[in-house]
Amino acid sequence: AQRGRACLPGPSCGGMHAGSRAAGKNFNSNAPINYVAGLGRGATGFTTRSDIGPARAAPEEAKADLSESNFDKFNGYGESLFDTMPYDEDDEAADTVWNEVDLKMDERRRSRREALIEKSLDKYRSVRPKLQHQFNDLKRDLVHVSEADWEALPEPGEHRKHRAAERRNEKFIPTPDTLLEKARMEQEVHSSLDTKQMTTGGMETPMSGGATPLTDLKSIGEARGAVLSVKLDQMSDSVTGQTVVDPKGYLTDLNSIKVSTEAEIGDIKKARLLLKSVTSTNPGHGPGWIAAARLEEVAGKLLNARQVIRDGCKACPANEDVWLEAARLQTSENAKAVLAEAVKKIPSSVKIWLQAASLESNLTMRRKVLRKALEVVPNSVKLWQAGIDLEAPEDARLMLGRAVECVPHSVDMWLALARLETYHNAKKVLNKARETIPTEPQIWITAAKLEEANGMLDLVDRIIERAVRSLTLHQVSMEREQWLSEAESAEKGNAPRTAQAIVRECIALGVEEEDRKRIWMEDADSFVARSCYECARAIYAHALGVFPTKKSVWVRAAQHEKNHGTPESLDTLLRKAVSYCPHAQVLWLMGAKEKWLAGDVGAARAILAEAFKANPDSEQVWLAAVKLESENNEAERARLLLSKARERAGTERVWMKSITLERNLGESGAALDLLVKAIKAHPRAWKLFLIKAQLEEKLERFDAARETLAKGIKQCADCVPIWMESARLEERLSQVSKARSVLEVGRLRNTQAPMLWLEAVRLERRAANRKAALTLMAKALQQCRSAGVLWSEAIAMEQRAQQKTKSSDALKACDNDPHVILAVSRLFWRDRKEEKCRSWCNRAVTLDPDLGDAWGNYYAFELQHGTPEQQEEVMRRCVAADPHHGEEWTAVSKDVDGCLGWSVEQVLQKVAASMALGKYQPEALERAATSSSQPK
Repeated sequence: AQRGRACLPGPSCGGMHAGSRAAGKNFNSNAPINYVAGLGRGATGFTTRSDIGPARAAPEEAKADLSESNFDKFNGYGESLFDTMPYDEDDEAADTVWNEVDLKMDERRRSRREALIEKSLDKYRSVRPKLQHQFNDLKRDLVHVSEADWEALPEPGEHRKHRAAERRNEKFIPTPDTLLEKARMEQEVHSSLDTKQMTTGGMETPMSGGATPLTDLKSIGEARGAVLSVKLDQMSDSVTGQTVVDPKGYLTDLNSIKVSTEAEIGDIKKARLLLKSVTSTNPGHGPGWIAAARLEEVAGKLLNARQVIRDGCKACPANEDVWLEAARLQTSENAKAVLAEAVKKIPSSVKIWLQAASLESNLTMRRKVLRKALEVVPNSVKLWQAGIDLEAPEDARLMLGRAVECVPHSVDMWLALARLETYHNAKKVLNKARETIPTEPQIWITAAKLEEANGMLDLVDRIIERAVRSLTLHQVSMEREQWLSEAESAEKGNAPRTAQAIVRECIALGVEEEDRKRIWMEDADSFVARSCYECARAIYAHALGVFPTKKSVWVRAAQHEKNHGTPESLDTLLRKAVSYCPHAQVLWLMGAKEKWLAGDVGAARAILAEAFKANPDSEQVWLAAVKLESENNEAERARLLLSKARERAGTERVWMKSITLERNLGESGAALDLLVKAIKAHPRAWKLFLIKAQLEEKLERFDAARETLAKGIKQCADCVPIWMESARLEERLSQVSKARSVLEVGRLRNTQAPMLWLEAVRLERRAANRKAALTLMAKALQQCRSAGVLWSEAIAMEQRAQQKTKSSDALKACDNDPHVILAVSRLFWRDRKEEKCRSWCNRAVTLDPDLGDAWGNYYAFELQHGTPEQQEEVMRRCVAADPHHGEEWTAVSKDVDGCLGWSVEQVLQKVAASMALGKYQPEALERAATSSSQPK
């Protein structure tokens, strides 16, 4: 409305013009972001096509395939019908429930699934092991490679054609002129001085803008002073002006000087300030003074350390540790003075008195110090012990008499006094000690040892019994293990009767009734392992008193007496055992065997006669009696016993023993008659058919032998030795085709019989048909994958270059088979790897101690490469194992014509001679085809 009004002159006019200029500026500028004109008065904005751009069609959503081709009657549609629906809380809850169900179902079968996965993985690894596992045995050999051998190994890059590579890398460029000029100038000879050098005289600053470098004379002087002080210290012990400096160790001494770094010095300063604060704020705190003194000692300031600890002694006169630290920092003489002052301040300190006595080098002065200490502190056990240790036995006895009065509760003093007294006085001392300290078991045990040492054995049991009763009355609870430990100490202290008495009194403590036998046997074994044989004997005696009819306890006790007792004690125990267990045949046989080994054949016969009365139908007793008579060349008595045994106990073993006796005596006709009767009585006994066929073959009745073996096959079709013997008979009669047919039929009847496959392979090898032998061996390994005897033969059949690979395959198939281990050991023996061969031989006999071939191979190796001690050890272990199996072993031990009745040592020597490397061949296992299958 006032648009036409003129602007009056005045101050407001200038303001109006200024405002219109600002408004014009705002109108011409850009609008703010998201500004809509008139929005404050209710106007609404509008949008044009230029603001949003050209219109486009919205993207079409993929439609679900709901045709019949995507529909299944059981599962429905192949797609999700609700995939396009919004995902709400109900869907999330449903998914959570289903996930929990899936987890639950997965947990139910997880262990089984993981076990199946692990099993399949192990099976896969057994067939295809990792590369690192295949070279484990080779990696073990790396420990024997020396450093020189390692250094001698060539680098990997040296195996390539590096000469050609170097020629390719060589580059030739022309030599620059500057290099030639420099070489010429270096060889120039000057005949005049440089003008600049004559002017400055070499004192000109070498670098422009820098000062001339000056030498630090102060540091050089300090270093010279340090070296001079070292020299003076070394020469301080010179005699009559002659130095004793070691010129060779001079530099070593210089190196031994500790030079503290700035950081260490700073740490020492901080620690010194801290400890100074501790000692000033709490001067009565002894550890603070000790720490401050040791800090100065570490810093190399011994005088300061002594001064600090001296101040500590003044501040803490009643602290014995401070006085001991002060004495430690002083010399020997000054330490005596320090400790003399200390005992005035703390006369009851045992540590100070003991330290003062230890500083005395004279024995008399040391005794004097300790006696003075005992006058001041008479109730100190340590002072009494230190003083008594310095005295002679008579003076020590007097001091101990006084000591037990001053320290009556010291058990060691009472026991020491009892040891120095006579028998009667010692009894009085121990009785008084028992009255003074009724809760100490050592006093009772010492009293029992005293009575045992003086021959009063009857009192030992009474004393231990009273000890247990008295300690129980005084509510002293000693665990069973503590009592057994005391028994062990008593036996090792040459008091076996005391040890046995302790065991008898405590063995039943805290043991449940149903666990007694097991725990007692474990305790006995534990004592035997610790060489406490008397304690073990006491346990067996107590156990036999509780279980008098237990055969196993009697057998273990008898075995203990046999190993660690006397023949008389063993005989007494066995007689007592058969009185309680008359039907325990093993006890009768042990007694008879011990008498026979002792050379008392009459006593052995008497024991067996008593055994017949208690066990009239016992096969073991009859056979033991027959063996006794046979070993003593009493053939008629053995025949008579066997005839009675066949009537009373006509078992298969009795018939076998009768037939074997007649065969060994050369009575083939009588043996055949017995065989006919035996086969009628025991038609399933395959060994009878074998013996009969062998006897008939020996008498050249080949058709009868064939018929016998045919009957045996008919009766015992699953018996592999009969099939093998039948094939060998045909082979010996030059009927190789027939032998091959017999073995093939046997393999059809016994599909998992590796020995039949092995016999077939060896038949082809003996017939010089190597190709057929290899084919049969491949089939055999497929049929009997884990048969070690087949793998052993397969290794021997391979060429030398392939034997290592074949042995690796054998170890994968049957790692712990003694036949495979034996074959591998022979490979190491052939390659002169002695330590490996010895290790594998030992592994073979450990896996199967009953395999005689492994022992023969081991002994043969030691005979070639071992010491006499190693050979004797193998022989001893073989005798203890008493092997009975193995093709080479049985071929020797069951040789009727030569080696029957040999000892284990004799058989081992002959087997080792046949298996020595260079003599032994795989074919030699069957060099006597009849011997390996002959029953003994």
